[in-house]
Amino acid sequence: MTRILVLDGHPAPASLCRSLAQRYADAAREAGHELRVVHLHDLDFDADFGLAGYGITKPLEPSLQKFQDDLAWCGHFVLFTPMWWGGLPARLKGLFDRSLLPGQAFDTRNPSWTGMPRPLLTGRSARVVVTSDTPSLFLRLLYRNALVWQLRGQILHFVGLRPARFTLFAPASHPKPGRVQRWLDAVGRLGASGG
Repeated sequence: MTRILVLDGHPAPASLCRSLAQRYADAAREAGHELRVVHLHDLDFDADFGLAGYGITKPLEPSLQKFQDDLAWCGHFVLFTPMWWGGLPARLKGLFDRSLLPGQAFDTRNPSWTGMPRPLLTGRSARVVVTSDTPSLFLRLLYRNALVWQLRGQILHFVGLRPARFTLFAPASHPKPGRVQRWLDAVGRLGASGG
């Protein structure tokens, strides 16, 4: 049994990401995993970090404190996100900006042997499911997996969530008949396995 935090990172109340996240969560619960599910749309917080550094930070809203607690609790973090303009939705990026803070997610005072801040969320793995209109071949060859590099290297691994595995579903806006059901089946299998 694994403690899994599922984050639906789409800012809308209804979306393909939400459906995929729910299917993952249902399958994981049925398999006996312990789950917490967070929908970005339901969180009440100011997404703008709004300051020049970490010396003075905004007080965390209860939604952000709860997200930090859920991340500390989990053994496996699963993010469902659309790719918009080659990156994350602004509100999702704001969640990371505001909640992954020094002393909670990484330690700037005690750097690792590389000189980088020491990650504080080690011992956790991650899975990212990305919906996109960009086919995976183009994402890899034309855009050099920019979103994957950002999420894996500069967010997840930076705070200690590794390994971080990725699944891409595309094209998401106008999928061929039956494709969404295949995606739901695929995330159901991932949820059942805790992967």
